[in-house]
Amino acid sequence: MTVQLTVLGNPGHRRVTLFAAAARAAGLPEPAVLPWLDVLRGRYRLPEGGLLRIESPGEEPEVDRLLRGPVLGPGYAPTRVEGTAAWYAGIMAALRGLAARPGVRLLGDPEEIAVMFDKRRAHALLAGAGVPVPRALGGEVAGWEHLRERLAAAGLRRVFVKPAHGSSASGVMALEFGPRGQLLATTSVELADGRLHNSLRVRRYRSEREVAAIVDGLAPDGLHVEQWIPKASQSGRSADLRVVVVAGRATHAVVRTSGQPMTNLHLGGARGSIEQAREAAGPAWPALVETAEQAAACFPGSPMVGVDVLPTAGWRRALVGEVNAFGDLLPDLTGLPGGPAEGLDTYGAQVAALTVPSPSSPSATDHQITESAR
Repeated sequence: MTVQLTVLGNPGHRRVTLFAAAARAAGLPEPAVLPWLDVLRGRYRLPEGGLLRIESPGEEPEVDRLLRGPVLGPGYAPTRVEGTAAWYAGIMAALRGLAARPGVRLLGDPEEIAVMFDKRRAHALLAGAGVPVPRALGGEVAGWEHLRERLAAAGLRRVFVKPAHGSSASGVMALEFGPRGQLLATTSVELADGRLHNSLRVRRYRSEREVAAIVDGLAPDGLHVEQWIPKASQSGRSADLRVVVVAGRATHAVVRTSGQPMTNLHLGGARGSIEQAREAAGPAWPALVETAEQAAACFPGSPMVGVDVLPTAGWRRALVGEVNAFGDLLPDLTGLPGGPAEGLDTYGAQVAALTVPSPSSPSATDHQITESAR
């Protein structure tokens, strides 16, 4: 029997359309789409039976306005960086409400998504499981003065300051103190009229007054502070890896390089060469990939996670920076050679992990959802 898939997502978004294309290619029916807006407004009906795939609620202005608009008031703009705690609370309330409905089968555990979307909790979980992670400051950060005091006490002079519930490097600041107290903050945050806006242009702030304004503006939503680890390089640029893990196996990896501390592609980062990375790592490459799988194993109820792997200088060892619930949007990237998803994109790999030929069906194009995916 063929099982109907439904995608909780934003209609027309490339995440939804790419997954639908992978389902069709595998011989499955066109997935139904359950709009995030309908769920957040409480006006929706779930298709009977089937499985519900959870997709990112991002990049939909009305979803963002509904979640963050009330807390930002008349100064709301989709580019604002503040209000992430309200965004997080709203998304998690919606997912938990769905999970509580009788008969709903979710592809993805809302409670694991809750951890992945809280960098403080995710870091603590990974560290407790023995996954190598950067040293973190831990605890609450009340604002700039408090952060300065805690960094001095910890002996940390180069750190990343991240909104606990942020994504796509929004609000992230690479902060460093020079030997004579000089201050440099590198971030995509733009200060305008006392408000914080996300920008596609990376800025450098040297004024303590401006840095304090950014930290004080983000602190009420929660901050995660971790040591800035010097990363490996490729072609003279800082490099890290996004590794997609599907059903416990690393299926895809992309090298991200940048001349900035943040390697996100939308901030000027570029895809590097996976072949050069494997050559540079040499015999250490399998361990780098296994580090991603080790991190993913901390989220057994999540059929896919995207792991940010931070190779250290020389590509000999790696730490895990973040684990992403929706880290699979990597268009035109096929699976690692010799791996379980060779020739497939990230969505095709996930569909393949969900489906097997039905032994009772005479047709190889009939599929059933495996019990392990339920």
